[in-house]
Amino acid sequence: MSAPTSANRPLTPERIGQLAWSYAPPLIIAAAVQHKLFDAIDAGGPQTAAEIARRANISVRGTRAIANALISIDLLAKDAQDRYSLTPESATFLVTTKPSFQGGIFKHLDTQLVSKWLKLTEIVRTGKPAQSVNDQSTGAEFFQRFVEDIFPMSYGAAQALADHLKLSSSTSPTKVLDLAAGSGVWGIALAQKSPHVRVTAVDWPAVIPVTKRVAQRHNVADRFTYVEGDLHSADFGAGHNIATLGHILHSEGQERSRELLARTFKALAPGGTIAIAEFLTNDTRTGPPNALIFAVNMLVNTDHGDTFSFSEISRWLSEAGFTNPRTLDAPGPSPLILATK
Repeated sequence: MSAPTSANRPLTPERIGQLAWSYAPPLIIAAAVQHKLFDAIDAGGPQTAAEIARRANISVRGTRAIANALISIDLLAKDAQDRYSLTPESATFLVTTKPSFQGGIFKHLDTQLVSKWLKLTEIVRTGKPAQSVNDQSTGAEFFQRFVEDIFPMSYGAAQALADHLKLSSSTSPTKVLDLAAGSGVWGIALAQKSPHVRVTAVDWPAVIPVTKRVAQRHNVADRFTYVEGDLHSADFGAGHNIATLGHILHSEGQERSRELLARTFKALAPGGTIAIAEFLTNDTRTGPPNALIFAVNMLVNTDHGDTFSFSEISRWLSEAGFTNPRTLDAPGPSPLILATK
């Protein structure tokens, strides 16, 4: 008898059951990252649960439980001697000492994110966030703790932008406006490509010290100028050649985003480029899943935030005066959006 096809396969609650426990893998990864379990295996090679526990200074029972779960989602492997090893994916992206580390977001799940999501039922009823993070009075501490850990999430895309703009071969002075700079990742990556790059980093007063610290660590702080203030009132200056908005529009919402794009247009020199990183939805808002789930994250954490499609953002760019809205493939959840003044 042949296996059931998708058309005649019996309907079962299996997928519903999987969804019921889908909150668990991120928390398991978060525990592993916090306790540097992946680092312990990377440092010592294939090891038993007891050996990993000793190296990471955690319980053997806890190690075995989460390590076996990580095997089930292909982030660890185990041999016949019950020794655990990393997979190529976890070895590349979840070892904290590697520049390709992408696990920073997991360090904030239990301390900053999940507690707010637990209020989702009430948030859906009221349409109001658990606590807004896009206001200085309530969001500064959140971003102080958050932005440095997610530096690697944007670094590859920022490098791709620098390469696309051919900064390494340019000998002309290049003024970069890094808006809501956070860790400074966009300005840092551009400055690393050319000694002719000068960066103006704009962010809240409480976040700018983080920007300064990370720029110093990457040896480009001498080419940074800092502007403390809100995106809708700070002095952006004028004559910039490049402006970056790295994952900012989703927390601003539609109206504030349109205002921000208009302000950015005025700050650019003729021929200047704006680069926008976002979690882009498709035009019908039916996918991709990450972008639509992130829209719910904006419901939980902001007053008016959302995720948007390329078509929507392109329209706002055109309204602000930009020409040739286009995409640039780059590492990250979605391609970058570029446009020209």
